[in-house]
Amino acid sequence: MKTVRNKIRAGVVGVGYLGRWHAEKYAGLDHVDLAGVADVDGVQAASVAEKLGTRAYSDFRELIGKVDAVSVAVPTPLHYEVAKAFLENGVDVLIEKPITTTVAQADELIAIAAEHNKIIQVGHLERFNPAVLSVRDLISDPVFIESNRLSIFQPRGTDVSVVHDLMIHDIDLILHFVKSPVRYCHALGTPLVTESVDIANAHIEFENGATANVTASRISGKTERKIRLFQKDGYISIDFANRAITHIRRAGDGEENCPIPGMHMENRSFEQADALREEIISFVSAVETRGAPEVTGRMGRDALALAVDIIRQIDGAMQRMKDRL
Repeated sequence: MKTVRNKIRAGVVGVGYLGRWHAEKYAGLDHVDLAGVADVDGVQAASVAEKLGTRAYSDFRELIGKVDAVSVAVPTPLHYEVAKAFLENGVDVLIEKPITTTVAQADELIAIAAEHNKIIQVGHLERFNPAVLSVRDLISDPVFIESNRLSIFQPRGTDVSVVHDLMIHDIDLILHFVKSPVRYCHALGTPLVTESVDIANAHIEFENGATANVTASRISGKTERKIRLFQKDGYISIDFANRAITHIRRAGDGEENCPIPGMHMENRSFEQADALREEIISFVSAVETRGAPEVTGRMGRDALALAVDIIRQIDGAMQRMKDRL
């Protein structure tokens, strides 16, 4: 297969449920050459490679030297090993969330990337949801945030806790919106179906006075992905699943259709969008321009640090309950 050297040469490591979509998005971009995919499951790698007209490898190291950028979509415990190998060999990486298993691993990857002048982007996909993109200029200094991310149980993703699997999306967004260090966090949760935590709630207070209440569950009877932000000039609700927002803001005498006196209410919805494609386009752009990605390694690290603290508190609470029995 002929490699077009004036294009970004991209690869994907781990072409299971999510990784194969990464490969398809790269293959669909005119200015990208999908140079190869790698997976320990050789049959799966060969199937994806044949469909997309690229090469398959069973060892991810075989991609080194053949790619300029790579998506790391292997299970979370392998993120560190795979990303480190590519960064040390001059390859920019897009790492699925969470960035790594431990904060120490994330810190090391960030240091390696800086040493080699390489890019780390972390796959916090909700940043590219059209509803989120539409409110970025509307959100300023939120004082209270409430988020709910509920999902019907699916076996996929249960190798990690619901905090690392689902809640971390909202953790990343909340840190992005508040832009203040965490002052205090209190969390509770429990495993119910798996050996990891399946339902969790966290109360987070920030140095600037903002407060967030965050709930995530993967054993719900319904699917809900919403976040509500209250600030001095109004209220913004984001429905991720339905790509819709409600914006209530001060407006003189207000309007009859708004339930709050003196306020104006606007509802907006957005067409179906391909957030993963937009994420990968953003990553490729950062690789080409050498600019900062939308979700940097540091942002991914900070979201992981708060997730780790939440799990630590949940584990402690469960242990204290066991000790009392």
